[in-house]
Amino acid sequence: MGNKQGNRRRKVEQASSYYFDYSFLLIVLFLLGFGLIMIYSASSYGAFLEYQDSAFYLKKQLKATIVGLVAMLIVSRVPYHWWQKIALVAYLLSMAIVPLVKVKGLGISSHGASRWIKIPIIKMQLQPAEVVKFSVILLLAMMVCKIVKGIQTWIGFAIMMAIPLPAALEIYLITDNLSSAIIVMGISFLMVFVASPDYRKFVMLFLGGAILIALLLYIIIAKGGFGSGFRGERILAWWEPESHSQDKGFQTLQALYAIGSGGVFGKGLGQSMQKLNSLPESQNDMIFSIICEELGLFGGISVILLFVLLLWRMLIIANNASDLYGAMLVVGVMGHIAIQAVLNIAVVTNTIPNTGISLPFISSGGSSVLFLLMEIGLVMSVGRGAQKQ
Repeated sequence: MGNKQGNRRRKVEQASSYYFDYSFLLIVLFLLGFGLIMIYSASSYGAFLEYQDSAFYLKKQLKATIVGLVAMLIVSRVPYHWWQKIALVAYLLSMAIVPLVKVKGLGISSHGASRWIKIPIIKMQLQPAEVVKFSVILLLAMMVCKIVKGIQTWIGFAIMMAIPLPAALEIYLITDNLSSAIIVMGISFLMVFVASPDYRKFVMLFLGGAILIALLLYIIIAKGGFGSGFRGERILAWWEPESHSQDKGFQTLQALYAIGSGGVFGKGLGQSMQKLNSLPESQNDMIFSIICEELGLFGGISVILLFVLLLWRMLIIANNASDLYGAMLVVGVMGHIAIQAVLNIAVVTNTIPNTGISLPFISSGGSSVLFLLMEIGLVMSVGRGAQKQ
C-alpha cells in the first residue's frame, strides 16, 4: 500500500512540475472571440449587399478558427523536438507551393493579386506565404542550435539571414506580396538578434537600413513618385493623403476618419459609419480602425495591451524553456505576432505607407488564423516541457 501511494505521489509531483500558462491560452481565446465579433460588426453590411448573407465573413472565419484550434491542440501535444527533424523539408515544401498560385485552376486571384491556392477537400483557401512564415521559424530555430557560437561573427550572421532570403524573394516576385516578404525577413532578423550576444552589428545594420530607407523615401517623394510604380504612389499617398483622396490615399483617409470619430469610448459596437461602403477591406487590414471607431481610444489601447500581455506570457515561456531550440521557437512566434501587429497598426494610423498586413487573430483571413494557432500550439508544446520555477 505504501509503495502504491508513493508511486502515485511521485506521478502527481512529476505531472505538476510541468508548466502550463492558462493566462496565455485565455488571452489567445479572448483575441479570437473578439476578432469574430469585430469581423461580423465590420463586414455585416457589405456581406449582405454582396452575398445576401450578413454573416458570410463571420462563417468563413469561424470555420478557419475551429480548424485552427484543432490544429493548435494537435501541435501542442506533439513534442516540439519532432519539428527539428522535418524543419528543412518543411521549408523546402513551403517554397515549392508558392508557385502554385500561378497554376490555372488552382491559384486564386483577388484584387489583382494571385496569393492563394484552393484546397478542395476542406473547401478552404491557403496562402502559401503563411506556410513560409511557419517553416522559417522551424528552420531558423534549428540552425541557431547548430551554429550558436558562430552567429556572433559576420559570416554566421550572413548565413543565418541568407537562409530565409530565397523564400522571401519568392513571395515577393511570384505573389507580389512585399509585406509578407518583409515579415519573413523581420522574423529572421529578430531570431538572430536574440540568439547573438553581440548587438553592435545589429545597431549598425539598423542605422544603415534606416538611413537607406529615409533616402529612398526622400528620392521618391522629391520625384513625385515618377518611375517607382504603384508602391511609389502609395508612398506619396502616405506623405500627403489629402492630395490623393480619390485614389491611393482614399482607404487611409477613411481609416483616419474612423479613428478620429470614435473619440475616447467610441460610438458603440456595431455603430460604425465608415464600414458602410466607405472603408474598403474594413474586416481585413483596416479592422483596427473600426475597433477605434466603435470602441474608441479605450478599445484600441485595450487591444494593444492584450498583445503586450500575450508577448509577455510568451517571453516567460521562452525564459523557462528546457533548451535553446524550444526558446528559439517561442522567440520566432513572438517575432511574427509582434511585427505583424505593429505594422498593421502603423499602416492603419498612417505611420508607414499602406500595405496589406492583417492584425493577428482579429482580421479576417483563414490561412493567417490557422497558422497563427499552429504557432501558438508550438509555444504550448514548449511550455509543456518547461519546469516551474
